[in-house]
This record gives sequence, C-alpha cells and structure tokens, in this order.
Amino acid sequence: MRAIRVASAALLGVTALAFCAPAAVAKGDTDITPFGFSVVPSTVAPGGQVALVLERDGGCRGTATVTSGLFDTVIIPPRRNLSTVVVDWDARPGAVYQVAFTCDGASGTTGLTITGGHPDGPTPTPLRPDRGVHAGEGGSLADFDAKELGIGALLIAGSIGAAYHFSRRRTGDEGA
Repeated sequence: MRAIRVASAALLGVTALAFCAPAAVAKGDTDITPFGFSVVPSTVAPGGQVALVLERDGGCRGTATVTSGLFDTVIIPPRRNLSTVVVDWDARPGAVYQVAFTCDGASGTTGLTITGGHPDGPTPTPLRPDRGVHAGEGGSLADFDAKELGIGALLIAGSIGAAYHFSRRRTGDEGA
C-alpha cells in the first residue's frame, strides 16, 4: 500500500515538472537552431539599414549565409558575429519578409517588417560592433515573467510537499 502512495506522489511531481517545459517546446517552435540569430531592428523602412546578428554559442563554427528577398546574399565569415546590410528601396511597405540564416547545415528564419515610406534625412550610422556585447537579453529565462516563474515554483513545491506527506502518512493497519 505504501508503494502505491509513493508512486502516486512521484507521478504528481513528474506531472508538475512537465508543466514547467521551456518556452520553445511549449510554443511548438520548429525553427530551433544550435545558434542564435536576429535582425536588428526588426522593423525598418525601405532603404534603411539593419544588422544581421549571429550568436554562434558553439553551434555555428563555419561560414554563415544570410538570404532574403530584401537584399543580396550576405556571407558572415567564421569568428564574426555581425554584418550590416541596406534594405532594397523597392520593398513593399507593410510586408513581412523572411530572413534565413544558414550555418553548418542548420538553418532558421526570422521576419523583417517593412514600414511605410522612406527613411528621412541622412543614411543611418552603421552599428558599431566594437562597443561590446549587448547583454541582458535572451537566455533561458527571456520569455518567462514573474507570474510564470511563481506558478512553476508553487507546482514544484506542492508536488514535493505532497510526496513528503504521502510518504510519511501512516494508516491504522500498518503499525501494530
């Protein structure tokens, strides 16, 4: 009888941990790569400049290729993480174009939204990679907020408490 209680408590704990799945699994993303990538900014006017950022993190050691219908193919050589490109002037305002990053046989895409009109004034200054890393974004907790973390902690604490309670509880027929 005691084994059934312990097994039930263990099953409750595993269920609570299953509800704490990472955001990529919970959202069902199929575009997961061993390296990170982004287009900064993610919204730009026709003729504007964007940075193609590659976060190698050990998942991309070779040459990376970036393609899109907005600009010519860009090659990011090994040991480089950034390249800038000017968006074509004939890009359709309001459209979302796909930008594909490919490296070491893995590829992923992200969207680049085109705003209405043309950029006013002088050409924007290019992003300077010598200014250091822009830390504090991304990582394993980027998509979680305090509410989700609190609920996950309560589920884990509750399952541990239930497991302890059921494992320490005695019935009238066990003792004598």
